Amino acid sequence: MTPIVPWTFGESALPETMALADAVRDLVGVALSLEGPAPVIGELTEQIRAVCARLQPQLPRDGRPRVGLDVGDDRRVYIDHSRDVGDYNPFFPQYRLTCADGRADGEVEFPIAYEGPPGVVHGGFLALLFDCVLQQLNCDLGTAGKTASISVRYRRPTPILTTLRIFATREIVDRRINSTAELYRDDELLCAAEMSAVAGTREALPPVSPRRT
Repeated sequence: MTPIVPWTFGESALPETMALADAVRDLVGVALSLEGPAPVIGELTEQIRAVCARLQPQLPRDGRPRVGLDVGDDRRVYIDHSRDVGDYNPFFPQYRLTCADGRADGEVEFPIAYEGPPGVVHGGFLALLFDCVLQQLNCDLGTAGKTASISVRYRRPTPILTTLRIFATREIVDRRINSTAELYRDDELLCAAEMSAVAGTREALPPVSPRRT
């Protein structure tokens, strides 16, 4: 049996970037839960702006990623989005997933930063979660492609601050990847998604320039 080679596209995030994402996610939850003004928040905001100003000279002049042919060093590095985006970007949900034999299962817990209605996850974040989970399943199983469509059915309000289970499956028919995913609290189905993607080939991927050393 030919071993499955996971599909990746881009560079890994730096360890300090992943630590920052975790801290920012926690900080937002704390700030949103405050009952009144806290001067330390204002002080921290000024510190953050100062750090951004210090880092700005290290950034490339061109904000476009170094993907494709004939790209110069003045563009930024592209970080792999095939899996675990929430580990380095706090604007994405963070989850854990195991993929094998055409299936995936895992867990997710949405912090306060993803709240919409009181105590409930905003539906847009659920759609984002499903898109990330199903594309990670595709990538981990070795065949992935661009999302053509995704639909989400909301069955029950999805609570924040609660450990939830994710289940997903996929099949490939005529170069079309058809995937489904479900999100549960215990045995209660909260929402489900169906996604269709066009199966791509690794040979068709544009080159990605590595980090500059």
